[in-house]
Amino acid sequence: MREATHEPLPVGDLGALGPGEVGSGELGSGELGSGEVGLGGLGSGELGGSRDQQDLLSRTALGVFRLNGQFLAISEELAKPAGLTAAWWQVLGAVLREPLPVAGIARSMGITRQSVQRIADLLVDKGLAEYAPNPAHRRAKLLRPTEEGRGAVDRIGPGHAALAARLTAELGDTAFAETVRALERLATALDALESAAPSTSVPAPSSE
Repeated sequence: MREATHEPLPVGDLGALGPGEVGSGELGSGELGSGEVGLGGLGSGELGGSRDQQDLLSRTALGVFRLNGQFLAISEELAKPAGLTAAWWQVLGAVLREPLPVAGIARSMGITRQSVQRIADLLVDKGLAEYAPNPAHRRAKLLRPTEEGRGAVDRIGPGHAALAARLTAELGDTAFAETVRALERLATALDALESAAPSTSVPAPSSE
């Protein structure tokens, strides 16, 4: 996401908040959001944080899980009239400005490469996107939207604009912008923690 004071984002960018593959359990949004696995269970003090700090972390995580579910539902409703799913919208939105390889889309959206590859192939089969040669990497083709794909995203515009206006009216311009900046700072901070000390990150829960 970008600061609200910048130029308006393309409609496709909201798709980044709601991939169907993520919502279906690819990254566990439903399971984590229920509190069965997520950070809400970290309360032993083993990681060095105070009780208050751990409470803030748990509330943040559970709040983000809830937001993910809300945006998934919103994205599906907005995309439906255009003949898209939230997952298709997400991937198309990622390449509206410039073509990207599948791995690049996955990194920018925080989802798995395999998930993006499946959706990209589907979009190409349906004529909504196409693969193009990649001058930087012969084997990693670039994905770009076709005119039909751009048209589908454009048809989401009225609903997208209406939701933006309603949410702004509910939050207020200043609070909306502050919320965006806070989420951006949170994402940046988590990236920094992961880069600085990957060995201290919370281990993934066992699938057994």
